[in-house]
Amino acid sequence: MLVFALVHTRDWSAIVRRRVGANSDIMAEEVIGRLQVLAPAGLAAFLLSLGLIALLRPWLARHALARPNARSSHRQPTPQGGGIAVVTATLIVAWTTIALSPALAQNQFGQFLTVTAAAVLLAGVGAIDDMRSMPMAARLTVQCIAVGAVVVSLPEALRILPQLPSWIERAGLFLGGVWFVNLANFMDGIDWMTVAELVPVTAAIILLGVCGAIGILPALAAAALFGAIVGFAPFNKPVAQIFLGDVGSLPIGLLLGWLLLQLMERGYLAAAIILPLYYLADATVTLAYRVGRADPFWRAHRIHFYQRATDNGFTVPAIIGRVFLLNVALGALALISIAAASSTVSLAVFVAGMVIVTCLLRMFARRKR
Repeated sequence: MLVFALVHTRDWSAIVRRRVGANSDIMAEEVIGRLQVLAPAGLAAFLLSLGLIALLRPWLARHALARPNARSSHRQPTPQGGGIAVVTATLIVAWTTIALSPALAQNQFGQFLTVTAAAVLLAGVGAIDDMRSMPMAARLTVQCIAVGAVVVSLPEALRILPQLPSWIERAGLFLGGVWFVNLANFMDGIDWMTVAELVPVTAAIILLGVCGAIGILPALAAAALFGAIVGFAPFNKPVAQIFLGDVGSLPIGLLLGWLLLQLMERGYLAAAIILPLYYLADATVTLAYRVGRADPFWRAHRIHFYQRATDNGFTVPAIIGRVFLLNVALGALALISIAAASSTVSLAVFVAGMVIVTCLLRMFARRKR
């Protein structure tokens, strides 16, 4: 009730009007209207995620305990599976908001329903894998089914690169989706890493939603995911009381990929690549390195750049702080590329993003002096 009172206050309305301009009352009303949807959604997801983790943690400690091994970054047995609260809070809040205001779904109801079903499927497989290890082939098969369903649900008119034949583009989206699902899983290897990634990325998407640069439904999903991951953060801060687990990382990767696809659909290709650029660079370079060495790349390891940083003398807070600040900078660059609406500017900020990401990777790869 408090958040609804806040978003309906006349003082907030007056502030927005003053900042947008006296002759832009319609625009101000649209901004306020979107805030009235997104702010309560974020707060509700935060509270629900926080409460669910507090309730589930004792059960997870008995049934989904991650014991340290040679490839782990933790030293004490720690419950995993906290992602079930993040995903549950995100989807419940998003769908409750849609049920209260069906117009929010616009023409994406069926697509978001498919995304939800795919996320639930991945969460189920992840939950099983958190409690007892599943064969790689079975996990990959389910991931392909989930991502394939989402790709099939996309409207036929959606084209990211019209220069390519449609079937090639859809095949690329499928492969990229499967990679993104695994990407989030690979990168969730130390405390607060996923928090440091998701908070800046979803915040940028929420801001775009408030400004009307993307649709209200993806902005709603981003707000719910933002709130849910912030609710998870207190339990995952170094040293973590609970881990996200595959039950969280796999569906979060799918949801994040779908949100970035919404940017691509609006023509913001550069922004959609810049926002997750650190995740993409760290995981992709590491995978290429392991394939080049003929390593069994599907097995657990400790050679991601952020993992090497812990071996090179960086503390976990120092690593996470640098990753968070980098992602904030990438978010700013992505917003600049959208605001400029120029291919030249987009290329320039993309190059800038690559430079700062490369600098951080090189820093992590070297022993701290």
